[in-house]
Amino acid sequence: MSGTEARNVALKLESFAIPVADVDRAKKFYSDLGWRLDADFPFDNGFRVVQFTPPGSPCSIQFGTKLTSAAPGSAQGLYLVVSDIEAARASLAARGVKISEVFHIHVPGAQFLPDGSGDRIAGPAKGHASYKSYATFSDPDGNRWLLQEVTTRLPGRIDSTEVTFTSAADLIGALKRAAAAYGEHEKRPPGPNDDWPEWYAAYIVAEQTGKPLPE
Repeated sequence: MSGTEARNVALKLESFAIPVADVDRAKKFYSDLGWRLDADFPFDNGFRVVQFTPPGSPCSIQFGTKLTSAAPGSAQGLYLVVSDIEAARASLAARGVKISEVFHIHVPGAQFLPDGSGDRIAGPAKGHASYKSYATFSDPDGNRWLLQEVTTRLPGRIDSTEVTFTSAADLIGALKRAAAAYGEHEKRPPGPNDDWPEWYAAYIVAEQTGKPLPE
């Protein structure tokens, strides 16, 4: 079978390693974030692996001893995608995380610069434009996380055959956006009617699959 004829096989990224200097300190930090502890397996040869999963995420992180040769704190630009950047930031701050204020950028790549640098604009992007609002925080070793607000995926960025939600918060966010859009829809002729369940469903499916949104 040639390469062009080969069927694509699902390759699901489920975990990746981050380098830490103190495993127990890192474990406490991520536990305090409210992330789910999936594993903490020590072995007689000194190998130890700890795994956490962020709420609603299909992908987990791992850290431990003899797990990676990377320097502690060298993992940078780790994305955490959220549907409501201000609520996500407030939730982390309430857990004692030192996190930046919400910002957007006018120079590409400014989201990866150190906090306090220029080329960042305070507050979320106008209209909470998808992909454009950020906040940053780091773990005790300096591994750097980047919150990014995504409400509508660009075409081709998702599997157009699947519509799923990984948390109740994501579904609530989708319903709120659909409700707001439906409110505008009702202002147009023929006005209010009883088609809202179908309209909500069409809006949410289109939003997730990158198709044109109903008007």
